[in-house]
Amino acid sequence: MLKGVKHIIFDLGGVLINLDYKLTEKAFVDLGISNFAALYSQLKQSPLFDDFETGRISKDEFIKGLQQMAALPLSEQQVQEAWNAMLLDFPLRRLQILQQLRLYYDLILLSNTNELHEEAFNKILKESSGQLLAGFFDRIYYSHRVGVRKPDPAIFQRILDDTGFKAAQTLFIDDSPQHIEAAKKLGIQTIYLEKGMTIEDNVFLPR
Repeated sequence: MLKGVKHIIFDLGGVLINLDYKLTEKAFVDLGISNFAALYSQLKQSPLFDDFETGRISKDEFIKGLQQMAALPLSEQQVQEAWNAMLLDFPLRRLQILQQLRLYYDLILLSNTNELHEEAFNKILKESSGQLLAGFFDRIYYSHRVGVRKPDPAIFQRILDDTGFKAAQTLFIDDSPQHIEAAKKLGIQTIYLEKGMTIEDNVFLPR
């Protein structure tokens, strides 16, 4: 743990829930959107996805947009299942770490996400642990609910303003380098989870 930390901001995808973007890419390619990788990735995405992740368009508008991109007619269910294919599981050890940390730190969740994924990952968590994500954190910031997504500095500043946290006493953990850099510029301490790293194996080790 870094020195002087009192508050921890966690990313969700790739940090707490395992993701596989390739599964969603493959699912959409199979459905006829052959250039899906050019439209959406961990590092960059087209306006349709940005708009969905900042709440500027509804779930229905997002689904319709993807249907229009496809070469074949797609049902709403096909689109939803393909979009959610990337969401895998919450390892038990990570949930235990959150419970332990919450005894000593303020915990915040900050995720670039969307309405469909919020429904899906809470369902995954509920089925595996009987809980929802809200039960592990003091506050949650979902991009589609607050209207701002990482790496916009405004979302980090909003958290600091809302909570009264001092940036130097706040730690942010994320697996996207552009998000880490944005937090650093505000004076927030950071841990970048590079590919293959996990919070249970590389950050919060058993004592």
